[in-house]
Amino acid sequence: MTKPSSTLEIPSPGDVPRHVALIMDGNGRWAKQRRLPRIAGHKRGVEAVRAAVKACAERGVEFLTLFAFSSENWRRPADEVALLMQLFRVALTSEVDKLHRNGVRLRVVGDLERFDARMRELIERGEALTAGNRRLTLTIAANYGGRWDILQALGRLLRERPELAHAPIDEAHIAPYLAMSYAPEPDLFIRTGGEQRVSNFLLWQLAYTELYFTDTLWPDFDAAALDAAIASYARRERRFGRTSEQLEEAKRAQSAATRALA
Repeated sequence: MTKPSSTLEIPSPGDVPRHVALIMDGNGRWAKQRRLPRIAGHKRGVEAVRAAVKACAERGVEFLTLFAFSSENWRRPADEVALLMQLFRVALTSEVDKLHRNGVRLRVVGDLERFDARMRELIERGEALTAGNRRLTLTIAANYGGRWDILQALGRLLRERPELAHAPIDEAHIAPYLAMSYAPEPDLFIRTGGEQRVSNFLLWQLAYTELYFTDTLWPDFDAAALDAAIASYARRERRFGRTSEQLEEAKRAQSAATRALA
């Protein structure tokens, strides 16, 4: 079922974000600071992914989306891209069973046609094995770009519903075709490594997401760093186009309804 858009409906608030989206930046700089090859930073980053998945599950986050490889990352040196692909393949081989044992559902989104047959086979196996899990949905965005996502959604829509080619198209038409139509829009976006941009990640879905940037490099991002991000989120006033006065009125109405039911 397609989740509602935050530009059309107001999500239910909570101190813990239901959906966290994360750009894992800083692996190369972490390695450089230690005079290690860049691949050492990427390997250490895989350990940070394990810690983030565990911490999110323990804190009640329902969806965690990680930007693992963007459609622009193919521009990196060929040897680094090859090593990243190898790491991804190894992770899919060694981590999926652990995710399954811990009730984590795996989804992979992006233009997967560029990956080799073995990689696609591992992705399909991981998604099928964990399909029934509900504790946490872990989405890996691989060969993903926000603009690609919107364009592919529009293309699929027009192929399946050609009658709309000359008709007005709205959000409700496009939303079911987005790569992450199965998930609510992110409540909290985190980017590690000190950069402050979204880098073509979930452009449609981040419309009303709270943004959090940290100088912490991804291999050093631990449960305490996640808690700091969630604490910052909990202090935000999420208005979704409303005024602060309207929020207070809504809170009073909710409190009155709760007391009436007590």
